[in-house]
Amino acid sequence: MKQPSQPATSIQRAPRSGERPAQNVPLILETEPSEDYRLVDSGNGEKLEQYGPYRIIRPEAQALWPRSLTAGEWETADAVFTGDTEEDGMGRWKFPKEPLGETWPMRLMDVDFHGRFTAFRHVGVFPEQLAHWRWMREQIALSKRPLKVLNLFGYTGVASLIAAAAGAQVTHVDASKKAIGWARENQALAQMEDRPIRWICDDAMKFIAREERRENGYDIILADPPKFGRGPGGEVWQLFEQLPAMLDICRSILSDRPIALVLTAYSIRASFYSMHELMRETMRGACGTVESGELILREQSAGRALSTSLFSRWVAS
Repeated sequence: MKQPSQPATSIQRAPRSGERPAQNVPLILETEPSEDYRLVDSGNGEKLEQYGPYRIIRPEAQALWPRSLTAGEWETADAVFTGDTEEDGMGRWKFPKEPLGETWPMRLMDVDFHGRFTAFRHVGVFPEQLAHWRWMREQIALSKRPLKVLNLFGYTGVASLIAAAAGAQVTHVDASKKAIGWARENQALAQMEDRPIRWICDDAMKFIAREERRENGYDIILADPPKFGRGPGGEVWQLFEQLPAMLDICRSILSDRPIALVLTAYSIRASFYSMHELMRETMRGACGTVESGELILREQSAGRALSTSLFSRWVAS
């Protein structure tokens, strides 16, 4: 199996007698600074990022250390999120230099989309996911056959556009009509209206249950569920209650020649090892390997690693 192009660290030990061997844990997938995105600095519970033309300050609970750069460097920010510091807490944006519009043009992995100042401190993309997206693009290229990709909880569609640009047929599912609208805007900005992407506004669990009944299959499944959410019909999503059932259905709708099942989780009080063991149980008997760990961003200033999320992915042999 081709290894990820991004730097990765894997720490393992030999299993004890009678113990199931751990598979590729922990695996640290890293997003380094680039012209389009970089983590400039972090510390004191905040992070300073460069998204295209804009320098942005947002809360970051994982940034426990002091800042590396001077106060003057931080004061160059174009936008600062103020308000609730919880991951899903609402707040507002302050623009120290001049008022900015809600959106601005961004480009990652040769795909154009809109950055967006939202009331929940997010900006329309999670750049640490670049580690997964680069790997996915490589798998699509290496497959030498048409692949079907399912992107669950797909948000503003950047991953879907990257997969489609690589040649995959994509089904994008999100419960938010607003997010689906943003994804379609991103598709237009990227000039990819002719690519085979289905944009579906639906509850993820209901959608995959229907796909199971229809016996539809996907070669790559991306799942990026929130801790808590609601579907368009008021359906309630609770990560710890419904994740095992979701993964079971995802396994059942993998194709006869699957590539991978990738799970990412943000802001949860759990170990990556919990996700690792859950994925191993889900894929027991399948011919492949489970890789689990953390996604990190590498600072431009001091080179420190900022952990942002946990992940687990099953990769077919």
